[in-house]
Amino acid sequence: MQYLRLLSIIFVGGLFVFSGLIKLNDPVGTQIKLEEYFEVFSADKTELGLSVLSSFWHFLVPFALSLSIILSSLEVVLGVSLLLRYKVKSTLWWLLGTIIFFTFLTFYSAYFNKVTDCGCFGDFIKLTPWTSFTKDIVLLFFIGFLFFQRGQIVPNDTKLTSWSVFGTSLFTFFVGMWAVWYLPWVDFLPYKIGDNIPKNMQPAAPLKYGAEEYWYKSLKDNKDIKLSKDEFGTEWEKYSDSLKYKFVEMKKPLLNPEAKAKISSFADSLVMKQIFSGNKFIIVIPTANRTSVKYIKEVNLLVKELEKKKIQSYVLSGDEEKIFEAFRHQYQLAVPYFLLDKTILKTMIRSNPGFLWLDNGTVKNKWSEAKLPNISQFN
Repeated sequence: MQYLRLLSIIFVGGLFVFSGLIKLNDPVGTQIKLEEYFEVFSADKTELGLSVLSSFWHFLVPFALSLSIILSSLEVVLGVSLLLRYKVKSTLWWLLGTIIFFTFLTFYSAYFNKVTDCGCFGDFIKLTPWTSFTKDIVLLFFIGFLFFQRGQIVPNDTKLTSWSVFGTSLFTFFVGMWAVWYLPWVDFLPYKIGDNIPKNMQPAAPLKYGAEEYWYKSLKDNKDIKLSKDEFGTEWEKYSDSLKYKFVEMKKPLLNPEAKAKISSFADSLVMKQIFSGNKFIIVIPTANRTSVKYIKEVNLLVKELEKKKIQSYVLSGDEEKIFEAFRHQYQLAVPYFLLDKTILKTMIRSNPGFLWLDNGTVKNKWSEAKLPNISQFN
């Protein structure tokens, strides 16, 4: 039992520290994932009845970034506390509550297929919903074991461990806030410095697809039904009963998903020709009413200086044309712009506004709003 307890402590503590640090590397990414959960919960029409608390979920949306840093920091602090055996009983109560919460989220993602990526390890490791749920079930087993063995774990509540846990709390807060201000410490997204965006839009190898699948939903019990091509040919009349079944889609499963393009094409040929040819300075504004305008005058001056160096500037916005037109006129942002999907823009850079320097589609540099570039950096 002693060795099993030690193994469990190392496994649970290490995984919590790893998971928390990965999220703290990109708190804005975790914020986006939390906002997705809140929006899904507020509109939930399943047996869980989460939409009853619709106003509560909407209330949480503005605090998603704060919750991102707090929850991610809590993971690291709990992991370190367990590894050091600090306040063992309190730590295990917190760990048990946390893993139950995460298990609920991953089960919801997997069973209802509403959130296709739980964000457990940020963009570093992408897990399928069922894999995420299985991972949490394993963690729940080990934490449950430690919880029932908590009386056998000798605590280490010295001043040194107390200060170590306190120092960890300060460290995690600093890591998270730095990433918010100055972009992630390590960029795992396909728009990182050195990446060629047009190349990332191309598959790594020819895509191979399996046989056709026909998907229906039973209106009686809300279950998904998959038919092969042969089954569809013989039973289509049965499933054509619109009072019992609803046709969802016909699809061919991808047999080599590892060959998929890192980036789905997000623009038409005109946009791509404009922003992916030559030297370009790209201003990314996913949402105008949430963008910082603290340095908007400096941005306008930089755009004019870049014109002298033959570097054309463009704005990519996720707003409707009417909304963005009002914004650019209000702040005299005399720059050509294209309207794209705001989710893509949030993936491109974790800042609003954010700035990219592209050379024939290759990302030469990226800057957050807190670190506005100067003209000397474009050499």
